[in-house]
Amino acid sequence: MKDFLKFTFATVTGLLITGIVFFLISIVTIIGMLSGSDTETVVRKKSVMMLDLNGQLQERAIENPLELFFGNNSYSTYGLDDILSSIKKAKEHDNIEGIYIQANHLSTSFASLQEIRDALMDFRSSDKFIIAYGDFYTQGLYYLSTIADKILLNPKGQIEWRGLASTPIFYKELLDKLGIEMQVFKVGTYKSAVEPFINTEMSEANREQVNEYINSIWNEMVKGVSESRHITPESLNQIADQMVMFTQTEKLVDYRMVDTLIYKNDVRTYLKDMMKLGEDDRLPVLGLPEMVNVKKNIPKDKSGNIIAIYYAAGAIDSGSSSSIEEEIVSNKVIRDLRKLKDDKNVKAVVFRVNSPGGSAFGSEQIWYALEELKAKKPVVVSMGNYAASGGYYISCGADYIVAEPTTLTGSIGIFGMIPNVENLTKKNWNKI
Repeated sequence: MKDFLKFTFATVTGLLITGIVFFLISIVTIIGMLSGSDTETVVRKKSVMMLDLNGQLQERAIENPLELFFGNNSYSTYGLDDILSSIKKAKEHDNIEGIYIQANHLSTSFASLQEIRDALMDFRSSDKFIIAYGDFYTQGLYYLSTIADKILLNPKGQIEWRGLASTPIFYKELLDKLGIEMQVFKVGTYKSAVEPFINTEMSEANREQVNEYINSIWNEMVKGVSESRHITPESLNQIADQMVMFTQTEKLVDYRMVDTLIYKNDVRTYLKDMMKLGEDDRLPVLGLPEMVNVKKNIPKDKSGNIIAIYYAAGAIDSGSSSSIEEEIVSNKVIRDLRKLKDDKNVKAVVFRVNSPGGSAFGSEQIWYALEELKAKKPVVVSMGNYAASGGYYISCGADYIVAEPTTLTGSIGIFGMIPNVENLTKKNWNKI
């Protein structure tokens, strides 16, 4: 018995020591990787920036060290601020010849795509090239990629160009069968968030506003593609009606939607030929993580005059449990705005809002804090993908508001829902 206890204790002790050692090694590895990621990138001559778009876009990327071990390396979370600043650095750096867009899939809204496209348009003013390649262009990434000098497509690839639609789902009949009645309190004719719970189809007011913003976004996309690809808006609408996803890629060349059919393996050779590099010459390619660490050529401002940019992204006081999901916590925003108000070096504030709304109480507190800030220094709101409902509420007090043509804003009003489950509790579930 004594031997059994001795060996058991030794085994448990060994497992604990091994676990602690592996834990310490993991911590050291993570710290090393994070510190290595902050190393300044050296940009070689004849370099190309690669904008590999395959993942989800947020206002600002949140570093998650665990992704180094458990994340899916083929699907990333990008920060819009990182992409825009990297494009600007690529424009200003003498050793970067151009940008290569690798269009896969990007989960975002059209306002962010438009911001990136505008940044790429500014990049083109430097007389550097932009090349885009895709196996399958989603509609949004095709719109973004049309700013490129040349659009390359896999010979067996596809382009999604089919127009826009909204397909709301209604739950009222399901709730009726379950015996659940949603009691709704609503202010605002166009406040449609509650409709799926009380209607079986769209109200006329909601149909009107959805048609309005869908047509607005589509017309903006058609206008941009038309100007870049020299295809008339009428032709682009006709092409959208043909469901070109399933057409032969040669026809896409005839339609002037793409320039060249090429396999992905040959794109590097294509870039080398374009840059007049030999077959054995090196082609340095800088991805977004490397571009983030390229040093900015910004002279230090010793005047003490600072314009602060404050980000408010996500639902307002949503109570998100995810550490990587964007959320606006009103108490934190209030504290931060108070610090900006009291900071004598901050002369003005850009309040970046990307929010579908949320808590009316939280929105009111942020609005009041912004009013106090505005009393001391100028405040400009920059709207992202959304500034709706509470997102508009926290924006409306600014001195100036700027937005993208495809920003969704408004949705002014409030609502509340209380489920009445009386009939649900009376159901005889044994007979169902």
